[in-house]
Amino acid sequence: MKFIRALYLAAALSATSTGMMAQAQSSGYFLHTITKGQSLYSIASMYNVTTGDIVKMNPGSDLKIKAGETLKIPQANSGTEQQQFHTIQAGETLYKLTLRYGVTAQRICQANPGLSANNFRIGQVIIIPAKAMNSEETIINEVKKAQTTQTTVTSTPLQPKCRDMHKVERKETIFSISRLYGITEAELIDANPELRTEKLKKGKFLCIPYAKSTKTEEPTNNASTIAPTNDQLFNESQKEARKISTIKAAVMLPFMTDGGGNKDEQMRMVEYYEGFLMAVNKLKEEGVSIDLYSYDIHTNTSLNAILGKSELKDMDIIFGPAYPNQINPLAKFAQKNNIRLVVPFTSKSSEVFNNSTIYQINTPQSYLYSEVYEHFTRKFINANVIFLNVEDGDHDKADFIKGLKEELKSNQTPFTTVKSTDITPESLKEVMNPNMNNIFIPTSGTNVALIKLLPQLIVTSRDNPDYRIQLFGYPEWQTYTNDHLASFYELDTYFYSSFYTNNLFPEAVQFSSAYRKWYSKDMINSFPKYGMLGFDTGYFFLKGLSQYGNKLEDNLEKISVTPIQTGFKFERVNNWGGFINRKVFFVHFTKEFELIKLDFE
Repeated sequence: MKFIRALYLAAALSATSTGMMAQAQSSGYFLHTITKGQSLYSIASMYNVTTGDIVKMNPGSDLKIKAGETLKIPQANSGTEQQQFHTIQAGETLYKLTLRYGVTAQRICQANPGLSANNFRIGQVIIIPAKAMNSEETIINEVKKAQTTQTTVTSTPLQPKCRDMHKVERKETIFSISRLYGITEAELIDANPELRTEKLKKGKFLCIPYAKSTKTEEPTNNASTIAPTNDQLFNESQKEARKISTIKAAVMLPFMTDGGGNKDEQMRMVEYYEGFLMAVNKLKEEGVSIDLYSYDIHTNTSLNAILGKSELKDMDIIFGPAYPNQINPLAKFAQKNNIRLVVPFTSKSSEVFNNSTIYQINTPQSYLYSEVYEHFTRKFINANVIFLNVEDGDHDKADFIKGLKEELKSNQTPFTTVKSTDITPESLKEVMNPNMNNIFIPTSGTNVALIKLLPQLIVTSRDNPDYRIQLFGYPEWQTYTNDHLASFYELDTYFYSSFYTNNLFPEAVQFSSAYRKWYSKDMINSFPKYGMLGFDTGYFFLKGLSQYGNKLEDNLEKISVTPIQTGFKFERVNNWGGFINRKVFFVHFTKEFELIKLDFE
């Protein structure tokens, strides 16, 4: 293994980049295969281009894109020393990419934490990091300049020329780093003389010299030259598993201790934190050690001041913020310091597409809708879908309806739309089919829409007992349940949601009772319930860190928790980005007066 490592490094790092980069950039674009839930905006966000840039190369993509199709994406960076994107081609291996781009396998793996030997396949897009560059580019350039400048100011011999720069990670040693690059400890120290007097610290940059016994020419093809496999290179690039003895967690939310802001919003943030504290308490009872820090970031000024605190750099995980305009600076801080950032509320931030440290709890709209469409077509077979155009001025569901109609078309499922003026029992019977499941879907999710529609649907159902009728709707309906419970049961109603709990579920009863005991009050009647959201997110991630330490991302599906309200199904958005939560439930009010939470996993 050591011989293989030295061999591939010698070949990869001695190759000149000019011809290889020219080959990669000659077309000016790379190919992206669209996956379920991606929108033109999300694709543009992950590649740092505009939607207009994509449409220019792919005419018609602004009207419709479809999973499985490919798009031409222009390279945002055209310089030979800049980061770029690469689409894996047939016959390519990680080793071949190191030769082509002159970048080590370790740095490619670091730039693509979602990449593994298992998903290294044709069509996958990965980041090729800038050659011998990283986020601290200025520092590295200065080191290189010092090594190549001819000077006679001192008689100290020049250090060997760097073939790469290595950023020291936690628990790495001179021995482990030298072994990683196939050089001796003496060679590493000679290239970095300060190691003779200074301790090795996390974040320090080291010059990685060419091994004295290694030639810089590309190896010739002969029987003794064995290219390392993807498995070998990925295994060598993996970080060593590390348990976390005491989890350092921070909650950063607008608690509004300054007395300003919206009172209802403050109550929700406080309730989230109260539920979070209950999760911390439960974990401590289970033997998990947690140091918890809380910060009020009601304003951007307060956020900037807190980001300057030294203790924040040592966090293992941060929960927050609430305001979309605060996500970017907090996400940059988390990425720079390798801290997980759990975003509990907003679904509209784009940082998750380019930041591997982010977990987005509230699913982005296009991904959420794609999950709903898939579950809908699987659940409602032999369906006749009838959209009810309420025209109440609310257009919030326009994208959902448009996408569902496209999905129904592709599945050859019949559907029709009834105008607001035609929503009567007589006109509804005309569009129903006695041999199919007639699914009614309002084009608005408001309570006003339900108040208008439910009486007409109830009469229609009672006048046509031989027809199969069902109502399908939206997450916010759970806040109107008490007003329409009898109608929901009678109409065999479904709605989708990423957050749901039945107040009669044992876990919900126990939590509500404990919350009341802790805080002498009930939770706010909101969607979602913020106390339960705080408990679920806190317990899931802190439990996961206690079980799997720095290998949390490799074991998300194994975290043994039973959430009260929030479903968790995390997937990376791409090989270099963060995670989004794709969990969706269907809630069913049956004609037998049962309330069922359907989990499709």
